[in-house]
Amino acid sequence: MRSDQGAGDELAPSALAPGLLLGRDVDLGPEVELGGNVVIHSGTSIGARVLIQDCAVIGKSPRLGPQSSAPREVPARTTIEDDSAILAGAVVFAGARLGAGAIASDQCQIRERAEIGADTVVGRGSAVDNDVRIGARVRMQTNCYLTAYMEIEDDVFVGPGVTTTNDHAMGRMDAGRPLEPPRLRRACRIGGGAVICPGVEIGEEAFVAAGAVVTRDVPSRAVVMGVPARQVREVPDPDLLGGRA
Repeated sequence: MRSDQGAGDELAPSALAPGLLLGRDVDLGPEVELGGNVVIHSGTSIGARVLIQDCAVIGKSPRLGPQSSAPREVPARTTIEDDSAILAGAVVFAGARLGAGAIASDQCQIRERAEIGADTVVGRGSAVDNDVRIGARVRMQTNCYLTAYMEIEDDVFVGPGVTTTNDHAMGRMDAGRPLEPPRLRRACRIGGGAVICPGVEIGEEAFVAAGAVVTRDVPSRAVVMGVPARQVREVPDPDLLGGRA
């Protein structure tokens, strides 16, 4: 079903669910399940069998501060693919994309142009900043922060309370200097409360212990821990994702 009501991003009530507000040019696929007081802004496509729980907001436009370095062009269409779920109180910004079967958990925030891969879970209260790319089957736990522009490959585990950063100068960089987002390679694991510093790459199948502060690149299969994090051993073959029976 397509909604063409309103002008621009003007919202209008809909009888499809209690308290539902729809913008214009909203596509709703078959068997979409809507909770109460959902808001879906203009330029949003929602696939088949999507679950949208109470008070979720989809397609929200960003409001950038005067010193923000995020792009200011109007984001493209917001896309929620088949069989995905946006749970209670979650906010998905304009131009974001959720892959098939992905879950945006309660009260999480997914910023503009972020891409969430198929069957990936964004944990409760977690924040995915603008222009982040997340692969398939990633498991992100509660209260994580993924900084702008970072990339996470398939099958990564991000423990609760993990923080990532992309700016060594903390907002005082020279004009024109690019941000330095971290990169998490395939099947690496990040323990709860770890901090990943700007520009750091965590290698494939690497293991970052809980509470570690990672200031330099971590080789594939390395196990690191401490402040600052140092390698203590390698991940054994039986613990590799591809090596399990």
